[in-house]
Amino acid sequence: MPMLWSLLVVALFPLMVAAQEDGELKVGDPAPDFELKGSDGKVYRLSDFKGKKGVVIAWFPKAFTGGCTAQCKSFRDHGEVLRKFNVVYFTASVDDEQTNRRFAESLGVDYPILSDPEKKVARAYGVLNARGTASRVTVYIDKDGKIAFIDRNVTAKDDGMNVAKRLDELGFDKAGD
Repeated sequence: MPMLWSLLVVALFPLMVAAQEDGELKVGDPAPDFELKGSDGKVYRLSDFKGKKGVVIAWFPKAFTGGCTAQCKSFRDHGEVLRKFNVVYFTASVDDEQTNRRFAESLGVDYPILSDPEKKVARAYGVLNARGTASRVTVYIDKDGKIAFIDRNVTAKDDGMNVAKRLDELGFDKAGD
């Protein structure tokens, strides 16, 4: 039996590695295009910014929860420094549009919170977790539409500040450059 198990592992290992690689974005990969409605009622597409601006999408699990509230407030509170970069930034979840609109209004945010209730974009970005919500992951996309960085170790209350630091470290253009 151990010999059979060894042969099975050897035979299936390349398939397991390929399956892992297919589902996970890496730095340098083209970012999957998206079309999502924002809490401001507008529709946003990644393709609208290609060649013009970088894009930051900070995924969060669920509106009106402690960590997600802290994360979205962090983007609100650090908006002045984030706007110094030639980027558009969003927070995003798989909550429906009405929930995210109410959430955005309750926090007084000055940026759109994107809704992905069909979970297609969350799945394409590799942030959909086993609970059916988005994991707390912040994705940086350069103005050419390529993944510049993926932060899978987000501290909710510091995400806005950390994004500004990371944009600078990654050499994203300043607004007006």
